[in-house]
Amino acid sequence: MRYTGVVNSDVDDGLHNDQENQSNSSESHQGVEESDSSEDEVAPRNTVGDVPLVWYKDEEHIGYDLNGKKIKKRTRKDKVESFLESADDAKNWLKVYDEYNDEEVEVTKKELKLINRLLKGKAPHSDFDPYAPYVDWFKWDDAKHPLSNAPEPKRRFIPSKWESKKVVKLVRAIRMGLIKRDKPKEEQQFYHLWGDDSSSTEKANHLSFIPAPKSKLPGHEESYNPSLEYIPTQEEINSYQLMFEEDRPKFIPRRYTSLRSIPAYDNAVKDVFERCLDLYLCPRVRKKRINIDPESLKPKLPSRRDLKPYPVTCYLEYKGHTDAVVSISIEASGQWLASGSLDGTVRIWEVETGRCLRVWEFEEAVKFVAWNPLREIPIVAVSVGQEVFILNTGLGDEEEQKNIKELLHFETPVAPDDSGDKVSVASWHQDDKHEGIRLRHFKTVSSVEWHRKGDYFSTVMPAGESRAVLIHQLSKKHTQRIPFKLRGLPVSSVFHPTKKIFFISTKKNIRAYDLQKQKLIKKLETGLREVSSISVHPGGDNIIVGSREGKLCWFDMDLSSKPYRILKCHPKDITNVAFHRSYPLFASCSDDCTAYVFHGMVYSDLNQNPLIVPLEILRGHTSSNGRGVMDCKFHPRQPWLFTAGADSVIKLYCH
Repeated sequence: MRYTGVVNSDVDDGLHNDQENQSNSSESHQGVEESDSSEDEVAPRNTVGDVPLVWYKDEEHIGYDLNGKKIKKRTRKDKVESFLESADDAKNWLKVYDEYNDEEVEVTKKELKLINRLLKGKAPHSDFDPYAPYVDWFKWDDAKHPLSNAPEPKRRFIPSKWESKKVVKLVRAIRMGLIKRDKPKEEQQFYHLWGDDSSSTEKANHLSFIPAPKSKLPGHEESYNPSLEYIPTQEEINSYQLMFEEDRPKFIPRRYTSLRSIPAYDNAVKDVFERCLDLYLCPRVRKKRINIDPESLKPKLPSRRDLKPYPVTCYLEYKGHTDAVVSISIEASGQWLASGSLDGTVRIWEVETGRCLRVWEFEEAVKFVAWNPLREIPIVAVSVGQEVFILNTGLGDEEEQKNIKELLHFETPVAPDDSGDKVSVASWHQDDKHEGIRLRHFKTVSSVEWHRKGDYFSTVMPAGESRAVLIHQLSKKHTQRIPFKLRGLPVSSVFHPTKKIFFISTKKNIRAYDLQKQKLIKKLETGLREVSSISVHPGGDNIIVGSREGKLCWFDMDLSSKPYRILKCHPKDITNVAFHRSYPLFASCSDDCTAYVFHGMVYSDLNQNPLIVPLEILRGHTSSNGRGVMDCKFHPRQPWLFTAGADSVIKLYCH
């Protein structure tokens, strides 16, 4: 069936079936069934019967009428022409093409109502009542006996066995999740996104509702008759032209006598467009804010009472230097203390009494002092300018002194083995004045560090370039350069406490070298402006680094090459950092005349991170020439801390 208008397919099928019934029905059917349709009263024009129209596809006619004459086919219109006619005809959607009779049939209003009722699932006729009252056609007036006098069956009083089995089966299926009940679908609620605040409470309680940003309300400047103080002068208006466009005021107030004299606003359309653009491009994001007590976010640290002992108060002061004390070192047994000062003297102190045992005087300021880590070799390495002195303190018994004198004695000066160097990096000499050995370098030495076995020690010359770091052997009076290429300006060097690893600190990074394999093991990136000092944990896997900007970094070498924790504790430069040998303590001193003591517990379990807890701030030194505490060292056995200040005083802090 071909359509010329927009008609529902179900409607067309119904009409097509009616037309086929009409064509196939005979005169006898018309006498039996009566129809309200006017078309049923008219006999069909085509009398070919139930014959496929495909047979007449190539013929000029489609059948025969009642008189036996051929019914010729109508001339087919062009699709464009038929489309134009359908567009002009308002009732085109009611027309249906009857292919059997080759004509267009127009659906009446009554038939259209009938079709609509059928589509909605209702009865065809509106007069039909599907809920009519029941009519009891049986007459009960003269009935003496019931229709059935059989007794009630037993099954009506006993629970059904098969129903109970079915219920148990359904219950098991529900518990196993095989049967899921359909949840009621929530109807989607639409709301005005940019509605005003005076809307309903349902919209206000909606989680996705975001009120529109309110535009700025007009002030006194926008008044048509503002006060004189709001009206700018001509000089101010001219100065606006010299401003940047973003700083220039967008509205210049003017004064009018009446509302009728106000001209149209030039930027009215632009302002409305920008307002709409702001509402359209505004990022509609709801950020969830959680009200949390800031105190609950702080990590739960153990109580300081549980972390005792640690240095708290100043117990003893060592006075005798006339200038700033730049370096201190404690003997392995903890009984003696060596200090070097800018006044050119090195002093040996007794720790418990504060008595000065011995004094050496030098021509230049002392830069660094380091006590030999072996208890049976009580000697001190002192850095003075370009020279390093190995001094005999005179402590120990006669046998130890005899061994020390043999160790510090040789007849001829020994040059380094680097024959390829044009300039000697270091030369060994006998120093009769101070009864020791004088090791002369080609640049100023800033620090001296001993190896744990007491035979090797390293020196750092910041201006030495590729020969800035040297390793010396005291027993053989031998000097050698490190077999590594230095990257950056060296600051200090430290030996690993247990392994054959050598740490070199530059201003930016720290590199760990394997002395036996002669290769780089790890590079630690501090991210600091300038490194001032480093210290290695007795376990060897953790390092603390002090900087010139007051930051202290803790490195876990097994964890990462980046700092595990960065502590911003000092407002000024950190001069030195130190670990305790046996207690879980470490400290830092700064030019702000304070020393910070921390609890640093390193666990043997690799899955547990180190515990860092700040314990105490030690004060007592005074500032001199902008410098504060120059050096700090822990006692090797007791939880005591020694600090050397620029005020020429050494303090001992005890628990």
